[in-house]
Amino acid sequence: QVQLVESGGGLVQAGGSLRLSCAASGRTFSSLHMGWFRQAPGREREFVGAIDWSGSRTYYTDSVKGRFTISRDGAKNTVYLQMKSLKFEDTAVYYCAAADSYTDYATVNDYAYWGQGTQVTVSS
Repeated sequence: QVQLVESGGGLVQAGGSLRLSCAASGRTFSSLHMGWFRQAPGREREFVGAIDWSGSRTYYTDSVKGRFTISRDGAKNTVYLQMKSLKFEDTAVYYCAAADSYTDYATVNDYAYWGQGTQVTVSS
């Protein structure tokens, strides 16, 4: 079993930055692929980005490319989502997820473990 705890959400003005953290426990962190998803009110959960177990490959949805960066720290068992140039439409609950393996890193169902989510609100 894997436990994931997100932190770092909050209220920020458009154009600002936030860094989300996701601390993992319960399994060998270095064996897990990690993903970030978000869900806005009335919308389905959507893929934001992912990083493979080694940290050598990262993937992003088009709307955040160039603004968001995913990284991981094996010593801290933590994955980060650095968000810059935030827009109103980035407002959502952000979820961290972990997968032992995936066929499609952007698919919700490929991730077996989920955090509780952290709210990000961007004011326009």
